[in-house]
Amino acid sequence: MFKKILVANRGEIAVRVIRTAREMGISTVAVYSDLDRNALHVRLADEAFSLGGTTAAESYLNVGKILNAIRLSGADAVHPGYGFYSENADFARAIEELGVTFIGPPPGAIEIMGDKISSRIAATKAGVNGVPGTVEVLKSPQEVIDFGNEHGWPVAIKAAYGGGGRGMRVVADAQSAVEALESAQREALSAFGRDESYLEKYLTWPRHIEMQIICDAYGNSIWLGERDCSCQRRHQKLIEESPAPGLSQETRNAMGEAAIRVARACGYQNAGTVEFLYQDGEFYFLEMNTRLQVEHPVTEMVTLLDLVELQIKVAAKEPLSFSQADVKTYGHAIECRINAEDPSEGRFIPSPGKITKFATPSGFGTRLDAGYVVGDVVSQYYDNLVAKLIVWGKDRESARKRMLRALGETEIAGIATTIPAQLKFLAHPVFIEAGHSTRWVEEGAGLEDLIIKTELKTQDSDQDVVSRSLLAEVNGKRVEVKLLIPSDLVSSTNSGTQSTPFKRGTASKQRSQTLGSSRGGSGKISVPMQGTIVKILVSVGDKVEQGSTVCILEAMKMENAILADKSGEITEVRVSPGDAVGTGDVILVIS
Repeated sequence: MFKKILVANRGEIAVRVIRTAREMGISTVAVYSDLDRNALHVRLADEAFSLGGTTAAESYLNVGKILNAIRLSGADAVHPGYGFYSENADFARAIEELGVTFIGPPPGAIEIMGDKISSRIAATKAGVNGVPGTVEVLKSPQEVIDFGNEHGWPVAIKAAYGGGGRGMRVVADAQSAVEALESAQREALSAFGRDESYLEKYLTWPRHIEMQIICDAYGNSIWLGERDCSCQRRHQKLIEESPAPGLSQETRNAMGEAAIRVARACGYQNAGTVEFLYQDGEFYFLEMNTRLQVEHPVTEMVTLLDLVELQIKVAAKEPLSFSQADVKTYGHAIECRINAEDPSEGRFIPSPGKITKFATPSGFGTRLDAGYVVGDVVSQYYDNLVAKLIVWGKDRESARKRMLRALGETEIAGIATTIPAQLKFLAHPVFIEAGHSTRWVEEGAGLEDLIIKTELKTQDSDQDVVSRSLLAEVNGKRVEVKLLIPSDLVSSTNSGTQSTPFKRGTASKQRSQTLGSSRGGSGKISVPMQGTIVKILVSVGDKVEQGSTVCILEAMKMENAILADKSGEITEVRVSPGDAVGTGDVILVIS
């Protein structure tokens, strides 16, 4: 068994892995960016190493820095969590070249299944059919148009090396193809470091059902039941549950067997998830996620199996200690992803900031997996998942009522969260009757009248710090030490040592008086959240119509369109691509 595991991730999933490793008697190593130096996963780990930088690209996606932390720590295994490099074959190989174990599938399996195009080919060869789509990388918008004209609109552009809805765009018609492809590729490049995309027919009212599998190094492959993840917005999940309601045992068995065939087709080992779309009694292969899923706790709650523990044991070359016949499920589990987003009017606007209050629920059958505590800052530069609330009940209805109770006990201040929307979803007759699909949240869940009034902070940081370099002697050896000191403790008269301020990215531009004032018709277009400008679509002198997109803002790994609040002429453009902006910053003026 391993002696020390480095967790190459942050937030909730890093905390999750650290806790199981500690229960197994294994030491843990955390890595962190400048923004995460005091994060919960850093505080819980036995050791922690700085990666530096602010953005994911500068820190958690910097292979050289991760590999250096592995060398310095002496870790003999690396757990990638989910996201970041969890599905990157080159990263897995680089770790193995150090003589360190990657807690995940073999690099070859990641290559086959991590590439959504090659995974479709492999699944088809295994006798598992997918939704009609392409198996070649898109080269131009004309291919999108031709596919839509042949198979019917809408169609979906999807990231070949991504997941979680990142880099996915639904294209309604031929006129939208150019902008949709450009936006999908830009977001995929930002999230996964690659922008290759492919096409699929977009089903009208599908359910998203996925099968959890675990495979060891000795040919034992087992499916552990399914999860229904159909409650989504922007193709990202909000509520997940297990088992899938209304699914016959015959279909469940067929889906589980199909998942195992897909896994064996790529020589899979460790935990993984095979995802399907289900509609009108038929299921279609969607993709395979070669990692632990965000929603894995609902499977743990109904099977009584710790999936992280299984991952570690399989990576250590231990055989699975149970067979398919031993897998039993008990009751029903539901998970709500609590994201830092304002769901008012169904817009789900990212809401970074400092958590000033975090009252957590408890009680029978209630579990909270969180990456933050009160006082922590949810940064615009990373994913917006704050916590996952999971409940268990003897059946779906008791689990639903327990979730409503638990969500009602959860109080988070300083940021907006998705909780008000999830309360509405869980009480909606369509959800109660399990009649929802992946399109329900945006097309029929009734969030148009939901207005959340939350006092939010506009700063991404509670305090700036400065870097001070000092000379010290350690056991008689002269060394230079860098200290990070709160700026308000540094005397303005003490200038004998060079100081470099570290500031979170908020722009020093004119601020509007109201949040999201682009809806007020003043012509002073402001941004409703902190983020980074990725594209300006207008120039001074351009004529625009009310409601047209003038700018693309990226916040918490999501692209958001900023709209003109009135028709007129652009007289000022105050930002450029790459600029960091804060809530209420005026970015352009329409006269």
